[in-house]
Amino acid sequence: MTKKTPLTIYRLYQLLLEQLGPLGTWPGDSKEEIIVGSFLVQNTRWENVERSLINLKQHLSGDFKSLKDVEQDTFQDLIRPSGFYRNKSKALQRFFNWLSTYQFDYDRILQEHDQDLRSQLLAQFGVGEETADVLLLYVFEQPIFVADKYAQKLFSQLTGKPFSNYTDLKRVFPSLDAFSLEEAQEFHILIDEFGKRYFTPRTDFSQSFLSDYTVSEIHLKN
Repeated sequence: MTKKTPLTIYRLYQLLLEQLGPLGTWPGDSKEEIIVGSFLVQNTRWENVERSLINLKQHLSGDFKSLKDVEQDTFQDLIRPSGFYRNKSKALQRFFNWLSTYQFDYDRILQEHDQDLRSQLLAQFGVGEETADVLLLYVFEQPIFVADKYAQKLFSQLTGKPFSNYTDLKRVFPSLDAFSLEEAQEFHILIDEFGKRYFTPRTDFSQSFLSDYTVSEIHLKN
């Protein structure tokens, strides 16, 4: 059996970048559009989200801050391509109402809640762990790790330790202290791109450029 080469988390990022990137950041022309995308992508494909975003951009003339004022039935029709449109419309309008109490001043929100911001986000209707971390990473610009399904599959393969849910991987994952904000943002996009290529019915991790590597548990928190 061939001995696998150990990787640090940062070296893994570099390998992903060399092979797949650069891919940039979460798509969106404003923080508000990024927020909308992070809610709409729940339980659906990004292609469906793009259709909804096009509908919203046209209806709002690009001003996503006015989303909270859209009539509910109209809003639901606009985001119908993303599925679960009733809950998603309710969640987005409530979240935008919350943001409007701070005049969409993200620095103010960050300063006011500081280390408690993740808890504040999770307290909002329709915000789960993954959405909260995406918001922290791309909207509030905190270099953190998003432990989504593709990340769980990737690190299960690289560590030989099964990660079956978000909390399991998030709990043991180290901070991204060695990463700049831009690198942390790219890391998430690269992991998802890797997953789209190698975690499909037609492909397998053993066929990937990472198959001969491992991430030792010493690089994850005990």
